[in-house]
Amino acid sequence: MLYFIGAGAGDPELLTIKGKRIIDNSDIIIYTGSLVNKELFTDIKEGAKLINSASLSLDDVLEIIFDSYDKGLSVARVHTGDPAMYGAIREQMVALDKKGIEYEVVPGVSSVFAGAAALKREFTLPGITQTMILTRMAGRTPVPEAESIENLAKIQASMAIFLSIASIEELANKLMTSYPKDTPAAVVYKASWPDQKIIMSTLENIAVEVKNADINKTALVYVGRFLADEFELSKLYDKHFSHEYREAKDARW
Repeated sequence: MLYFIGAGAGDPELLTIKGKRIIDNSDIIIYTGSLVNKELFTDIKEGAKLINSASLSLDDVLEIIFDSYDKGLSVARVHTGDPAMYGAIREQMVALDKKGIEYEVVPGVSSVFAGAAALKREFTLPGITQTMILTRMAGRTPVPEAESIENLAKIQASMAIFLSIASIEELANKLMTSYPKDTPAAVVYKASWPDQKIIMSTLENIAVEVKNADINKTALVYVGRFLADEFELSKLYDKHFSHEYREAKDARW
């Protein structure tokens, strides 16, 4: 059996109980060496083989998986964060389907949510925004034209931008085609790791502050009014608001 496992954002304690159990009992563990915290592997069983996939191609990874399957070995394919976010797992799953190999995906804590926790912010604030966009800027790998930063910025939703910190100045300029230049912006470097760094700023100033902090990789960019302190109170806990489980006191709605 093969398991795709989300390793979480970095803190070993953010690995799910299920993910840890599978990793600790797997015969072969293939992990993204440049991003996955190696402390996740302190309790693996004796004789388990750890394989860093950083230098491997898709064909190399699949060869290891197929060979392990033929030998009756269990495999944990460990991805950083949640494997559904920029995990490149679909192409692996297609190959497994063709071979008739069963697999399961175990979700993990994405860095986007670990970053929000570090910032102590909520993406969906009443009266401010109820939409969250997770994206990245086009770079060496393109994005569909309809999903360009300029197009996505038009609705001014809460936004978390992956894999774009090295081009922070260009990114900020693209965002400011729609967001006001004083829109709150933040950068979280290595969310949940011991060397985590946080920068809180505005779109106008974020690029300079990021460069001064010498941050050029492994960071998420957040933008939107959800980072500010002005918002309406939730109706969920409003004593004047009725819902299925609570009758309002002096109902207004």
